[in-house]
Amino acid sequence: MISEEQFQKELSLIIANAIREDVGDGDHSSLACIPATATGKAKLLVKDEGVLAGVAFAQQVFQYVDPELKVEVLLPDGTLVKHGDIAFYVEGSSQSILKAERLVLNAMQRMSAIATKTRYYVSLLEGTGTKILDTRKTTPGIRALEKWAVKIGGGENHRFALYDMIMLKDNHIDFAGGITKAIQKTQQYLKEQNKDLKIIVEARNLDEVEEILQSKGVYRILLDNFNYADTRNAVQRIGEQCLTESSGGITEDTIRKYAECGVDYISSGALTHSVYNMDLSLKAV
Repeated sequence: MISEEQFQKELSLIIANAIREDVGDGDHSSLACIPATATGKAKLLVKDEGVLAGVAFAQQVFQYVDPELKVEVLLPDGTLVKHGDIAFYVEGSSQSILKAERLVLNAMQRMSAIATKTRYYVSLLEGTGTKILDTRKTTPGIRALEKWAVKIGGGENHRFALYDMIMLKDNHIDFAGGITKAIQKTQQYLKEQNKDLKIIVEARNLDEVEEILQSKGVYRILLDNFNYADTRNAVQRIGEQCLTESSGGITEDTIRKYAECGVDYISSGALTHSVYNMDLSLKAV
């Protein structure tokens, strides 16, 4: 995974680009009718139920827009919230609060939705020992926020991007001339580039699992679109040689059955690409 320093860099880029996109040469609505010296206070009002996420990010946004803004956090990230709860108060320049409002709400609404869905999936796996992973199926430009939300919801992050882990999927394998060749070429590449990256290899059937196991140094085998019986057989065959991950068409109705097959991880793109934003608003007080 990426370092904390790189993660914070991603957040800074998201904030700067979002403010550029939304504010441009100025928030003329506020500039037109709110005096530059005016101060005010607003509250983040919850109008829904679920897991709150994005409070810490909101603090960073307010700090970026105006370091003089003061934020009083009442409910931190990860809190189970209900309609009527107040997450925080922000106080200071009225123009600054209004400038930051939309980015704060857009981010928190989506992050809270992802955290809520993740927490639900985690509850479906309770007692199995299997952990839920996100994927790279994220909204372009705000991956850091969405993966952060998965962590807040109790899930785990898969690789952040193409650069921090090797994943040899079906197309890589086919283009490389087969599983063994793909693994060998990858290991040689990592050696030549002096890179220490974990290798995940996708298997489409039990025969491919067997071939992957002939190579050393594979961190995890991805069992893609396996049925329950083949998943159990694959897990038994793999044993302690490497970790296992199930993926492909797994829903909330089937996720526990796959976990009960003994896999270490289940990855789900739905955590980030199929959510409904939590209803939140920022109201002047």
